[in-house]
Amino acid sequence: METKTVAVFVGDDGSPEVMVPTVALLEDLQLGIEFVEPSIGSDAKKQTGSLFPAAAKAQIDAADATFFGSTSGDSTPTLFYLRWGKQTYANVRPCRYLPGFRSPLAQPNGIDFIVLRENLEDLYLGLEGDTEDLAGLNLYSRHARANLADLGTGKYAIKAITEKGSERVIRHAFDLARKRDGKRKVTVTCKYNMLAVSDGLFLQIGKQIAAENPDIEFEHFIIDDFLCRMISRPHDLDVVVMPNLYGDIMSDGAAGLIGGIGLAPSGCYGVDYAYFESAHGTAPDIAGKNVINPTATILSAAMLLEYLTYTDAAEALGNAVAQVYAAGVTLTPDQGGRASTSDFFAAVRAAL
Repeated sequence: METKTVAVFVGDDGSPEVMVPTVALLEDLQLGIEFVEPSIGSDAKKQTGSLFPAAAKAQIDAADATFFGSTSGDSTPTLFYLRWGKQTYANVRPCRYLPGFRSPLAQPNGIDFIVLRENLEDLYLGLEGDTEDLAGLNLYSRHARANLADLGTGKYAIKAITEKGSERVIRHAFDLARKRDGKRKVTVTCKYNMLAVSDGLFLQIGKQIAAENPDIEFEHFIIDDFLCRMISRPHDLDVVVMPNLYGDIMSDGAAGLIGGIGLAPSGCYGVDYAYFESAHGTAPDIAGKNVINPTATILSAAMLLEYLTYTDAAEALGNAVAQVYAAGVTLTPDQGGRASTSDFFAAVRAAL
């Protein structure tokens, strides 16, 4: 098999405590993957004057994928390149309960769905400014029945939903539903009742693509209705696709259903590139204490292996995590245990 190259960024604060041992686990699998660690952040700035030097960009471009640790600041330019530079438009956030997870639900067994978040547009384009800058447009709010200028001084943010961005992520949702061993169902959710033009376009494109895929069940809900359904009937869901902001919020909420964001893996996919990262932050409050739960990072690594077509190894890594939770002996404090981060890694390694 052709040797694959993965660019690794261990992240900030407590992130290296789970990233470095996870890469070691991947190396133990002896798949022949070459891991490269481009210099970015403050160290790179001291040497090159840039937080994200050209050499790091070149190494990302040359790699088959990137494994990215959580960032708190200096790594942000790299993350932005991985998203917008590499056009990784589909953020896949699995929500799958494993026996042993500390879920707040009475009956979490069988929860297994994906929140698919459009990853590049919506409010995340960062088009913000002073409302006075828009005065020349003479914008009128049908809802407030007033001109924007009459509402007083303030700030604005532009929400952009494009045909291209909506179509490609919704098509990705139907592809996922067809490949998964699940309910073969796609759910579209957004606020199309209040945002009839922008979110209405997202729903319209969803309906058009659904008509092309009659073998996949299709449904749609207003986002607040969907939230209630996700909490009360998560077992009914399969692949749920939504614009960027809603996906950012709902995916974290979905993680809460199974036991917390420390259990939530994530992968961001483009046409010919992908990067993988755990969904949680850098955990600065517990950094250095050897208590961070590495589950999300390890499961993100399993997604990386699947993307690189190491299917058997991806399954083995996921099964090893499942065995550790099923045993219930070596769990970190957030999951009701007393094990350290190091103990958890040792248990996963033993289960491989």
